[in-house]
Amino acid sequence: MMRDTFATKSGGKLASEMHYSSGSSSEGALHHGDESVNRDEEEMARLGKRQELRRNFGFMSMLGFSCTLMITWEGLLTVFVYGLTDGGPAGLVYGYLFCWLGYFTVVASLAEMVSMAPTAGGQYHWTFLFAPKSCRNFLSFITGWQSVLSWQACLASAAYLGGTIIQGLLVLNYPTYNFQRWHGTLLLYSVILLAMLFNTYLAKQLPTVEGAVLIVHIVGFFGVLITLVYLAPHGNAHDVFVLYLNNGGYDKGTSFFVGLITTVFAFIGADGAIHMSEEIKNASTVVPQSLMASIGLNGTMGFSMLIAILFCIGDIDNALSSSTGFPFIEIFHQAVKSTGGATAMSAIVLSLMIFATIAVLAAASRMMWAFARDNGLPGSRFISRVEPRTKLPLYSIAVSVIITLLLGLINIGSSAAFNAVASLVVSGYLGSYTLPMLLLLYKKLFHPASIHYGPWTLGRRLGIFCNVFGLVWIAIVMTFSFFPSVRTDLTPQTMNWSCLLWGGTMLIGVGSYFGHLRGRYNGPIVETDIMDQVRGV
Repeated sequence: MMRDTFATKSGGKLASEMHYSSGSSSEGALHHGDESVNRDEEEMARLGKRQELRRNFGFMSMLGFSCTLMITWEGLLTVFVYGLTDGGPAGLVYGYLFCWLGYFTVVASLAEMVSMAPTAGGQYHWTFLFAPKSCRNFLSFITGWQSVLSWQACLASAAYLGGTIIQGLLVLNYPTYNFQRWHGTLLLYSVILLAMLFNTYLAKQLPTVEGAVLIVHIVGFFGVLITLVYLAPHGNAHDVFVLYLNNGGYDKGTSFFVGLITTVFAFIGADGAIHMSEEIKNASTVVPQSLMASIGLNGTMGFSMLIAILFCIGDIDNALSSSTGFPFIEIFHQAVKSTGGATAMSAIVLSLMIFATIAVLAAASRMMWAFARDNGLPGSRFISRVEPRTKLPLYSIAVSVIITLLLGLINIGSSAAFNAVASLVVSGYLGSYTLPMLLLLYKKLFHPASIHYGPWTLGRRLGIFCNVFGLVWIAIVMTFSFFPSVRTDLTPQTMNWSCLLWGGTMLIGVGSYFGHLRGRYNGPIVETDIMDQVRGV
């Protein structure tokens, strides 16, 4: 359904001039005729937005959604090779702790902001609220552009990892299997189409599914961990907590920071619950709680799995050179000394990667829908439609799936080219967090009275600490995410193209803002009929 009103700012206040959220906002109720509007719709109205999507997620289903979207312990295994190459076991251990703390402060900052303004747009909406009038439209657009691109890249990456893990298991079980890139693309297609099925036809069951997957996420963790620790030969503490490797050719310090990409990727998608805000009951409290609970739970399981697999890694060279393409499959095989056992353990990781793709598609499509709702994308009037019967953004779901299908074709020609596109994940996500955190910090330091906190807040001192530490951490991680994992004998296949891709997409975004979208994107649209409700008209 096309939104009934594409209201201009002239009919109501700008979003940043509104009382965008207050801890007391839930105490009253707005009335439209004889109908009472609940707390979530009231908070949406204060932001000038109409409730269009069905709210069917609660705390447990959203906790499951957040945990299975990040899949920290599973994701850590899939990109294990980068940390082993640069940093080695000790680099992975201390790098994990550094990144866990960094992500915790970033997520805490995001949780505080989503409590103020729980909308699917998230970062770009907050940027508009906090930025000066002179530049808020542009800063908001750049933030939203990065967020949309990063989620689309993450969707393609998740589907790709699911498909290639299946290929790795084929190599393990059938030594004569002839590994072909186009096979991986077809398997990628099967994963993304399954995700589309769950996000459309089975969408009503998605909250129940996510709650059930949370159980699999936890039970599967213990199944893999206990089997690994019990059956695998154990190394010594020196090889885990002291042994550094710099096989990438960097010095010891640089190698440590380049290897952080493993842990950074393992926590990717931490803001997923934010973009589902308009489908969550009591979003201003449930979303922050689910964000914090997921980073704590996933962080604990991820660190436990990291320590276990480092003690049980066996021959590191064999793991790094595994014909399956995934060191964790070889580590499982060395541990249980059985192809069937290694396949069963890897199947747990694979199933959770597929469910992660389902969750990523949900978050990516909502982010695209929200930005299109505010005229931030070409074809916004089409992408922002909501199907009236299901109350789902089916058009943004379809566009997201089509983008992934097209990106999958790149893998047929060159896996390096596909990985270059996927490398937008880290820089896009971290870039989208930076501006709202920086602007909120500025307000906390110089204009604290202008901030209207939501029901969930960090407090002034802890909030400032989280903002500062998070921003410093983002600057460090984002810088080293542009480094190639191997310094010596660089080739087009081993070069890290993420800096070029990120810079290029930013230039395209700026060109679109001053070109095709000139005068069309003016920040989050305030719908005048909703504003009339807020003012009691």
